[in-house]
Amino acid sequence: MLKWALIFFVISIIAALFGFTGIAAGAATIAKFLFFLFVILFVIFLVLGLTVYKKISN
Repeated sequence: MLKWALIFFVISIIAALFGFTGIAAGAATIAKFLFFLFVILFVIFLVLGLTVYKKISN
């Protein structure tokens, strides 16, 4: 997921350099959404991993 966010970010930068502002804005929006989705899922799985580890180690 983070890989796709990076790909869309690069697409938006390249599109902005060539003057395609609509495509650049769309790709940047998709990249931002994927990045925040990745961060949210990372935090959720981190918390779940820590709680499961505590239950197993007791």
